[in-house]
Amino acid sequence: MAASLTPAAAVSGTGLAQAIAGEPVKILLVDDQPGRLLTYRAILEPLGETLVEASSGMEALKRLMDEDFAVILLDVNMPGMDGFETASLIHQHPRFEKTPIIFVTAVNVSDMDRLQGYKLGAVDYVMVPVIPEILRSKVEVLAELHRKRRELQVLNESLAADNQALQLEKARELEALNESLLQANTALATRNEELQREVAERVRAEQLLRDADQRKDEFLATLAHELRNPLAPLQNALSVRRMSMGDVADPLQDTMERQVALLIRLIDDLLDIARITQGKLTLRETDTTLQDVLAAAIEIARPLIEAGEHRFDTRVPEESIALHADHARLSQVFANLLNNAAKYSDPGSRIELCATVEGDEICVSVSDTGVGLAPEQLDAVFEVFRQVDTTVERSRGGLGVGLTLVQKLAQMHAGRVEVHSEGLGRGSTFHVHLPRHRAGTATGSEASASTPLPPAGTLGDGNPRRVLIVDDNRDAADTLAMMVRLLGHDVVQIYDPHAVETEVDRFVPNLLFLDVGMPGRSGYDIASSLRARPGGDALEIVAVTGWGQPEDRRRTQEAGFDDHLVKPPQFDAIKRICEGGTHHERKVSGA
Repeated sequence: MAASLTPAAAVSGTGLAQAIAGEPVKILLVDDQPGRLLTYRAILEPLGETLVEASSGMEALKRLMDEDFAVILLDVNMPGMDGFETASLIHQHPRFEKTPIIFVTAVNVSDMDRLQGYKLGAVDYVMVPVIPEILRSKVEVLAELHRKRRELQVLNESLAADNQALQLEKARELEALNESLLQANTALATRNEELQREVAERVRAEQLLRDADQRKDEFLATLAHELRNPLAPLQNALSVRRMSMGDVADPLQDTMERQVALLIRLIDDLLDIARITQGKLTLRETDTTLQDVLAAAIEIARPLIEAGEHRFDTRVPEESIALHADHARLSQVFANLLNNAAKYSDPGSRIELCATVEGDEICVSVSDTGVGLAPEQLDAVFEVFRQVDTTVERSRGGLGVGLTLVQKLAQMHAGRVEVHSEGLGRGSTFHVHLPRHRAGTATGSEASASTPLPPAGTLGDGNPRRVLIVDDNRDAADTLAMMVRLLGHDVVQIYDPHAVETEVDRFVPNLLFLDVGMPGRSGYDIASSLRARPGGDALEIVAVTGWGQPEDRRRTQEAGFDDHLVKPPQFDAIKRICEGGTHHERKVSGA
């Protein structure tokens, strides 16, 4: 049986414990950011404890080998050895397995991360930005707890096991510690409530960002639609001018037509991006062939390739390769890649298009010897509105949406796009992988080249029609009227949507080109009104609008329109309708 200590020894142990109770404890601050270390020091110095700093997990371990610490304030996100790894190594050492750790993090942690931290010995988490009072109170409690533990250890070593008075004192001290911990837990609960409010605020902010992103997409769609209105009279005027010139070559006419076509393509890209982002873009898949798709893409990209005097080579299998795809959209994928190669290559450079079949997969590659891509640019090229080189000296123009459309449209066809480059100045290669279609025989694309404009004097088909054009945009109405007159038809144009019924009664047209979006009265209302009148079914009504999505076409069809033309309407579509190719079919086709 152990002998009891003498009263002198007990007094000596009590005095030593009291001395320890007055000494400052050591607190280890671990963070790789000097600014945060300075913040921790400013918050904790009023406690009067000894603050020791470490800028990494490895340095913290070295400090622990030399000194004992009451509490460790440990940053979770550090380069090299993060906070979780550091905590694991600390608590693997028997000497430090009880050392309390407070994790500091600048990001919200998941429940699994919290559980991992608690398993590693964490007693708490502190979020950045740090609330000084909360951090100070947590550290103060743990420092006091450490002092009390040391005090109890000294007393236990100094006093006899059977010293009942000392046991009672220890019980009182433990009760006081429990009270301190209870206060700390109360403070922690308060902080948790604050964190929940912060999370709710973050959720609200994220919703605001999503709403703003949706408004951006809606703005892009509206912008593209509004840009179509002034383009319609421009293209109509160019078509009229081309028809009046006959076979006479005019480089100025060619230039204007190319630039208008470029504007239309840019607007279509904006609309497509907005539609894809909103999940509104749908594919019209039919049986076609890879050769037809690539031929259409080459035809679209040919003007830009020829303008750069590039050496263009193709390697496509002679055997017809079946595809089930949206011919127009898939052609757009390869046309965008070819345009991109031509735009980012110096004049006279080589561009190659190569198609191969490997099992059930088709791979189409477009290679160039142009500006190339740095490693960090390989993923960025597919980001919307992102151009890898925006410097004035090397800017090649464009909206930065072409490659985004390539990736999105390929994915919608169950394919994928890869890009490779040896570096800046060494060219690029884009690979498009698509599933091969084996069911049935391809029937070819629905897309076809536009009807060539006939020479002046040969436009009429011998069966002139009475055509009424209604558009609040006078230029659009007048230029479309000029085009229809040159086709040999009797035309009247009006600009007031409220005067349609009066003019229909006076002029008695059998064909009506009707703008959908007009102030004061929409084309839908006019079409419904005309269909409801006696003999209204005999009138052929064609919608002319900047909106061309399937739901827009469905709406015009339900309103009683026979056809649907997207601004600016193409000459071949106007000619087809004037020749009587749509009435009573109620089909809604694009221009």
